[in-house]
Amino acid sequence: MTDIQPNTDQARLDNFLTKIDGIPKESEFDKEGRLTGLDLQRLNLTELPAEIGQLTNLQWLNLQYNQLETLPSELGQLTELNQLFLHYNKLNQLPVELSQLTKLESLWLHHNQLTELPAEIGQLRALRELWLYNNYLRAIPASIGQLSNLQSLNLETNRLSKLPTEIGQLSNLDELNLSNNDDLVSIPAEIGNLVQLSALHLRVNMMTELPPQIGKLTSLRQLDLSFNQLTKLPAEINNLIYLEQLLLNDNQLSELSPRIAHLTKLKRLDLGNNQLSEIPVEISELKMLLSLHVPVNHLTSLPAEIMQLTHLESLDLKRNVLTSLPAEISQMTSLQELDLRNNMLMTLPPEMGSMIQLRELRLEDNQIGEIPVEFSNLVELRELRLENNQITSLPVEVVRLMVNNRLTLKVTI
Repeated sequence: MTDIQPNTDQARLDNFLTKIDGIPKESEFDKEGRLTGLDLQRLNLTELPAEIGQLTNLQWLNLQYNQLETLPSELGQLTELNQLFLHYNKLNQLPVELSQLTKLESLWLHHNQLTELPAEIGQLRALRELWLYNNYLRAIPASIGQLSNLQSLNLETNRLSKLPTEIGQLSNLDELNLSNNDDLVSIPAEIGNLVQLSALHLRVNMMTELPPQIGKLTSLRQLDLSFNQLTKLPAEINNLIYLEQLLLNDNQLSELSPRIAHLTKLKRLDLGNNQLSEIPVEISELKMLLSLHVPVNHLTSLPAEIMQLTHLESLDLKRNVLTSLPAEISQMTSLQELDLRNNMLMTLPPEMGSMIQLRELRLEDNQIGEIPVEFSNLVELRELRLENNQITSLPVEVVRLMVNNRLTLKVTI
């Protein structure tokens, strides 16, 4: 009688499990009995036994949400790995042997305590995703430029003060997140070489200027520059003709170039909390714009041409110094949200009654004396805020609309 030999990988897994206190969430075997996946998340592991290196057929390994501070060098023996999830641990360093995982495509290391990366990380040439956000990194090794297949690099919420010029060698990069690095004051000109980039996130840094080479990123769809110290934008930014989202809020911009009209694909433009005193009439060329936010600036009036944005759905103009609205605002027939609170408006154009898609209208903290009876045509309106104005009564037709639509109406009379 022939003895049945135990499955090799099963035996190795059983041996490994004797070294840890916990049961895997999942173990995956292929048809040949090879262990290809192992889920060890949330087991409160404080160390990873060296025997992990015996599981050489693993293609994915999940170690997220443990208490790991270090990793064994034997991890480098898992040369078939293409996914390694190490996020939400307490790792403060990585073993250089990690560089032996040359088939690795996804490496998630976010929410750890890493202060540096080994230069050998550049040997992970198959990497497509490298997520390092929420660590304590102060620098990135120049070897990162060797990750020629990288598509997503997330370095948000670290302590970076500069980037290596070699970052410009990541020719396949699609998304780069550098947000919330408090000491980051600039990005290298070589950033302009990332011609495949579709999303660039630079919010909450200390940047005072951008290199003109940013205009070479002609594949960009999203650009987030909010919460920086920018006083002006390079003229070349208007070369980003496929840009759909441009976030510039919370900077120190005092003017917006008329060349903004070149960005004809824009759907969202946020200019809030800057030093703008006017909006260029050329903004009317942004025919695809759905959301325009310009709150907390110094606007005293709106160009009549802005009303040509007939696809606009959300317009935020709160906390400016507007004293009136052009009658042409009635052309914004797609508008659903209009925020005009905390301005100096005294009257409202009756033509606003034609904005029949409006669902939310905020007018509180102005100097408005009366509400036009034409507001009774706003049949989609669900919220009307009128507190802290000079209103003494409402047209009966508006009151009837409130009752029929169960409209949320707040007014100080």
